[in-house]
Amino acid sequence: MATVFDAHLHIIDPRFPLIENQGFLPEPFTCEDYLDRVQPLKVTGGAVVSGSFQGYDQTYLTDSLQKLGGNFVGVTQLPHDTSDEEILRLHDCGVKAIRFNVRRGGSEDISRLDYFARRVHELAGWHAELYIDSAALPEIADTLVNLPAVSIDHLGLSQEGLPKLLSLVDKGVRVKATGFGRVELDPAQAIRSIYSVNPDALMFGTDLPSTRAKRPYDHSDLELIYNTLEEDQAEKVVYKNAMKWYLNM
Repeated sequence: MATVFDAHLHIIDPRFPLIENQGFLPEPFTCEDYLDRVQPLKVTGGAVVSGSFQGYDQTYLTDSLQKLGGNFVGVTQLPHDTSDEEILRLHDCGVKAIRFNVRRGGSEDISRLDYFARRVHELAGWHAELYIDSAALPEIADTLVNLPAVSIDHLGLSQEGLPKLLSLVDKGVRVKATGFGRVELDPAQAIRSIYSVNPDALMFGTDLPSTRAKRPYDHSDLELIYNTLEEDQAEKVVYKNAMKWYLNM
């Protein structure tokens, strides 16, 4: 049984507001569904990530963090003019990062990235996380390298943008080894390349329930990491790097 810090998961609870995004409304995937799905793994914690279909709703997220407890943290979406008091309230509930969903929308516009990422980091120590095709990274690379803490979802999605992603990794940007069923690249090759540039950069996540992915998460995705890297290297990717990133542990 592998020890895992699941650095990217979604909870979809229909008791809370959901927004149709690009004609898509997800099926429910509750905390109970998630725990059942990862039962074969030794999950030590994880990051519950707000999706495009949840917009700025925080009620589902605070409820999920309360239910999951332990070392589970939140990655939320907020408008740039959110009050300091609300950011600190969410921090007290376990939120650790702000998300910019460039790929699907539902979040604050990328034009607010520099201001808002700096603000939430200074106020609460939060990271900024981007769902973006790495082919678009050159347009914002100068901003990213000067931010205090940034990660990119799903291996950057595309082979085209991998060289730019690697150059950002070299400058301290983290990358989530997630969503292997939605990327347009060879995950194993990307994992080897990113790890060779910065062994602290990669953080594995299931991306459950893998909404809109061509193929949903399978436990073979985790096996791929152990088959691609040495065992001690895989342990960094599968739980140690994310535990340090999100929890300073």
